[in-house]
Amino acid sequence: MLKLIGALFILFAATMIGFYQALQLARRPRQIRQLIQALQRLETEILYGFTPLPDALRSISRPLDLPLAKIFSLAAEQLTNLSGHSTEESWRFAIQTGWYETAMKVTEQEALQQLGLTLGITDREDQIKHLRLTISQLQAEELSAWEEQKKYEKMWKSLGVLTGALVVILMY
Repeated sequence: MLKLIGALFILFAATMIGFYQALQLARRPRQIRQLIQALQRLETEILYGFTPLPDALRSISRPLDLPLAKIFSLAAEQLTNLSGHSTEESWRFAIQTGWYETAMKVTEQEALQQLGLTLGITDREDQIKHLRLTISQLQAEELSAWEEQKKYEKMWKSLGVLTGALVVILMY
């Protein structure tokens, strides 16, 4: 009886690992899409709203889901603190602090960090150019993420179940 319960726990754990990996694959394109929309709102705030950067980042973070909202709100908080950090340092800190909660990869992180080099320190036109460049890079990554999800999502689910079954069979 105890062996059966142990086998079920192993099967369940391996299945959940596979489903978690599949969930990460499904979350990535949605988060990239949400990030693109947030950057487009930032572009609008810079181009038409003449909103100060901390206020723009704070207002952008409100409708976002948690992992991305944390990044934008943390960047706004870092900019409003009297710690003397530059915009680039505040942006980089926010990305590095909140990135581990996202399902996105290093390529998206690098694109955002490149944006931080010019955000808030150049004129509007230059910032808009860099925002649009980052958005186009993220759109390419989004297509890649959708293809990766289609390709590997079912595989991870099956792999989790089958790995659990293999471990149970090898144990007996």
